Amino acid sequence: MIRRFTISATHLVIAALLLVACMLMQQPVYASPFGQGIYSADVPFGADTSMAITLGGDVSLNLSPNGTYFNGAASNTVTVTSTDVIGYRLYVYSLNSTTMMADSGSDSIPASTNTTPGALAVNSWGYNTDGSSNYLGMLTTPSLIKDADGPYKSGDSTVITYGALTDITKSAGNYTVGVVYTAAAKNP
Repeated sequence: MIRRFTISATHLVIAALLLVACMLMQQPVYASPFGQGIYSADVPFGADTSMAITLGGDVSLNLSPNGTYFNGAASNTVTVTSTDVIGYRLYVYSLNSTTMMADSGSDSIPASTNTTPGALAVNSWGYNTDGSSNYLGMLTTPSLIKDADGPYKSGDSTVITYGALTDITKSAGNYTVGVVYTAAAKNP
């Protein structure tokens, strides 16, 4: 037995409307590109990822005499805990000024002008992440100090060393400057 089906223009219009409705109701799916992230990582997905930053406290540089100069160095540990499977970037900067100001008086110690790691000029201060005697100058815009891949559910530590070199003309006392650390999740 042969059945005959007739398709009218009305049927075609209804089928086209159903097809368009199905396409409009689809929800986009967001995921990391293939090959990125860590397979079977023990971390949550999507909006459940988290990031926290922990500081080791204030850094106190005690400058000691060294010939006609005074110098010193001290470190701070910054720990980033992240469940983001792509990773994070850690930045450092001074918010308004990079100059260390004396608590009493008008004396100051400006940040080094080093744009690549190098020795400090007299009457300057700087930082590094390798514990060496070569320093970079602090900026008022964020500078990348670490680019880390993968999740760090138990934390990932970075040691930042600060150093200063002054001559005997700088008055004794406490000099301070604010430093900001920012951790940001990587985008795929």
